[in-house]
Amino acid sequence: MTMRFEEAPVAGTLYAVSDLHVAYEENRKLLGELHPRDPGDWLIVAGDVAEVFGHVETTLRLLRSRFAEVIWAPGNHELWTHARDTNQTRGVQRYEQLVEMCRHLGVRTPEDEYLVWRGEGGPAVVAPLFLLYDYTFRAPGTSTKEESLAYAYRTGVVCTDEELLHPDPYPDRESWCRARVAETGKRLAAIDPQLPTVLVSHWPLHRHPTEVLWYPEFAQWCGTELTADWHQRFRAATAVYGHLHIPRTTWQDGVRFQEVSLGYPREWGKRGGAPTLLRKVLEDPSW
Repeated sequence: MTMRFEEAPVAGTLYAVSDLHVAYEENRKLLGELHPRDPGDWLIVAGDVAEVFGHVETTLRLLRSRFAEVIWAPGNHELWTHARDTNQTRGVQRYEQLVEMCRHLGVRTPEDEYLVWRGEGGPAVVAPLFLLYDYTFRAPGTSTKEESLAYAYRTGVVCTDEELLHPDPYPDRESWCRARVAETGKRLAAIDPQLPTVLVSHWPLHRHPTEVLWYPEFAQWCGTELTADWHQRFRAATAVYGHLHIPRTTWQDGVRFQEVSLGYPREWGKRGGAPTLLRKVLEDPSW
C-alpha cells in the first residue's frame, strides 16, 4: 500500500535550521530575527532547540506563529532530562510529550503524516525522522561499542547524553535507535516511488559528515550505520541534519547533505559576520 500525504499550496521557499540552543542569550537574540521572507515559507527545525521542555515549547510556538508550516525532528538536547527542568519525564515518555506539545501548536513531527512540498524545488515529501544512534560510528581502532566508549572516556570526549538522555523503557539507547530505524524505514518505504524526499534527521544519515570532527571519537553519538544507504534507497533530494555544529553542504552518491546548525555562540562567533539562520533546502529544482 502506498502512503498518502497531505497536499500543500505552491508558494514560498522551504528553509531549515537546527541547533538553536536558545539557552544562550546571543542565540535568543538571533531567534528574534528569524522571520520568513514570504507568507508561504516553511521552516524545518532539525533538533536541539533547547534542553528545558518549556523553552522548546516557547520557541516552537514563536516559529509557528511566523511560518506557514514548521516541521520538527528532535535532537538529543530535547530528550535530556535536565536537573533544572520542571518536567522530569524520561525516554519514550518525554518524546511522546514533546510530540503532543507540537501537535497542540500545529508543528509537524516524525509521528505525523508527511507533507508534500510543492513550492520552489518541489514536489518532494518532507520526512522528519527520529532515529537516534547506536555507537556504530566507532572511535578509531575500535571494533565494539565497549572499546569505542572506553576510548572516549580515556580521551575525555564523552557526550552528555551518557548522563542525561535516558532510553526508558528500552534497556539502552542503541535498542531504542534500532526500534526507531525499523519503524521509520517501513514508513519511508510506503512513500509514492515517483516522489523524491527531503530526509530530516538531527543526526546525519551517513557517516561521512563526521570525518571532519576534531575529535573523531565523538562520532559514536552521531548516527547509525543502519541508515547508510537511506539517501539512495528513499530517493533523497536533500538530507538535512544538524548536531555537529559544522554548517556546510557535502555530497554523497550524488545526494546533497546539508547541515543547517546554528550552534553555540563561541562557535558561530569565530566564523565572522552574522550567522546564516535560514538555509534553503531545495536550491536547485533540476535535481
